[in-house]
Amino acid sequence: LSLICIIGARAETSSRVSGVEGYEAEGVRGLRALGVRDLSYKLVFLACHVAPTNPRFGGKELHEEDMTAESIKNQMSVKEWEKVFEMSQDKNLYHNLCTSLFPTVHGNDEVKRGILLMLFGGVPKTTMEGTSLRGDINVCIVGDPSTAKSQFLKHVEEFSPRAVYTSGKASTAAGLTAAVVKDEESHEFVIEAGALMLADNGVCCIDEFDKMDTKDQVAIHEAMEQQTISITKAGVKATLNARTSILAAANPIGGRYDRAKSLKQNVNLSAPIMSRFDLFFILVDECNEVTDYAIARRIVDLHARIEESIDRVYILDEVRRYLLFARQFKPKISKESEDFIVEQYKRLRQRDGSGVTKSSWRITVRQLESMIRLSEGMARMHCSDEVQPKHVKEAFRLLNKSIIRVETPDVNLDQDDEDHEIEEEAPEGVNGDGVIPNGVSGPVNGVNGHADEAKDAVSKPSLRLNFTEYKRISNLLVLQLRKVEGSCLHFSC
Repeated sequence: LSLICIIGARAETSSRVSGVEGYEAEGVRGLRALGVRDLSYKLVFLACHVAPTNPRFGGKELHEEDMTAESIKNQMSVKEWEKVFEMSQDKNLYHNLCTSLFPTVHGNDEVKRGILLMLFGGVPKTTMEGTSLRGDINVCIVGDPSTAKSQFLKHVEEFSPRAVYTSGKASTAAGLTAAVVKDEESHEFVIEAGALMLADNGVCCIDEFDKMDTKDQVAIHEAMEQQTISITKAGVKATLNARTSILAAANPIGGRYDRAKSLKQNVNLSAPIMSRFDLFFILVDECNEVTDYAIARRIVDLHARIEESIDRVYILDEVRRYLLFARQFKPKISKESEDFIVEQYKRLRQRDGSGVTKSSWRITVRQLESMIRLSEGMARMHCSDEVQPKHVKEAFRLLNKSIIRVETPDVNLDQDDEDHEIEEEAPEGVNGDGVIPNGVSGPVNGVNGHADEAKDAVSKPSLRLNFTEYKRISNLLVLQLRKVEGSCLHFSC
C-alpha cells in the first residue's frame, strides 16, 4: 500500500508479444509497481431450460421425439384450425396451392407441381438392420436462360422457414457439406456447418448447379442419397445429418437446349448425380405468340400494379400452416397401390430396354423409389393415411414427364417436293373462281381453284416420320453402307 503514495505514479497502457499467437491484450495497467489490469470480458448466456415456441419446417420439439398431427392442432387457434380443415376439403387443392406458392410465374405448371410435392416430401423409413431410407425429394430444373429457374429457387427460399440458397459456382465441397477449422479461443479443431447441414429438415436451393467442379459434385453424393455427411479430418471423425431436399437449377451446355440430344448430353452432370434426382424438368424457350403475349402481360402488370397483379387463393402463412400439419401424416401403401407401382415400374424398364426408347437416362431402382416418395407426397398433401392408386397415377405421370426426352419435331421428307410444287402451280381465276369450258364463269370444285388435280394432291400420302423412327432408319442405313463399303474393299483386295 505504500506504493500508492509514491509521487508521480501514473497509469500506462502497454502491450507485449507472448508466444506464437501474437499480441496478447494486457489492458490498462494501473499504478506502475502495483500491476492492476483491466480484464477482457466476453458475453456468455447460461440457460437451464429451452422451450421452442415455433417448430421449424417439419422439425422436432426438443422435449418430444416426434411431433404428431394432434400436437400441431393443439398449437393452432380455432380460426387457424378451421382454415386448415377447409383447405383439406378443397377439391382443387393441388392447383390452388401451386398458384398460391408461385403467383408471379406464368405457366410451367409441371414444375410447380413437382416443387410442391418436394415440399410435402415422402416418409423416411428405417429398416430392421438400421438402414435409413430417405423420404426427401430432390428436384433439378434444366432450361434455357430467362425461363424463371432462379425465380423458383428464390420463391422456395422465401417461403420455407428453413431454406438455404447458394450458388454452385461460388461453393466448394467444404462450403456445401462441412469443414474442419481451428477454434480461435481453444485452438482445437471444430466442425463448421455447410449449406446442407444448415438446411437440415428443410430445403437447400443450389443455383448454377452445372458450374460446380466435378470434385465438389462428388462430395454431395452421400448427402443426396444417405442424407449424412461423414468427416475424417485433422483427428476429427464424425457423421452428421443432412436430411434436406435439394432444389437445383442448371443451364444446358452451350446455353441452349438441343432437342436432338438426350438430357445427359445436354447437361454437364455425371450419371451418379443425375440418378440421385427424383425429378428433372426441362424448360425450353420457344417462340410462341400466345405464350409470349401472356408472359409479357404478366410482367407488365407486375411492374405497373404489383399488389393487384398477384392473385393468391391462400396466403403464405396459411400454406405454411397446412404444410406443417400435412407433413405429420405417415401414409402407408395399400396392396392395390403396391401392384400398380410394380406394373408401372415394369413398363418403364421394358421401354428402356426395347432399344427405341426416348428416356433421358437409364431407368434404375432409384426411379422406383422416386415413384414411391412422390406417391407418399401426394397422399400427404390430401392428409390421407393411405397411398391410393390415384396418388400413384399422378406420381407416375410427373416422373414420366421428367424421364421422357423433350419431343422433337417430326421430319417431313416431302418438304422440298411441296415447295417445288407450290412454285410451279398457280390458281385459276380470282379467289378460286375459274372459267368452265362453255365460257360461263363460276366456282371450280376443289381447293384454291384446283379441280381433280387438287384432290389427287390432298389424297397423296405424306412422307412424315417422327424423330425416333428417323434416327433408327438413318442408323440402319449407315450400318448397311458400312457393310457394303467393307465388302467392296474386301473384293478389291
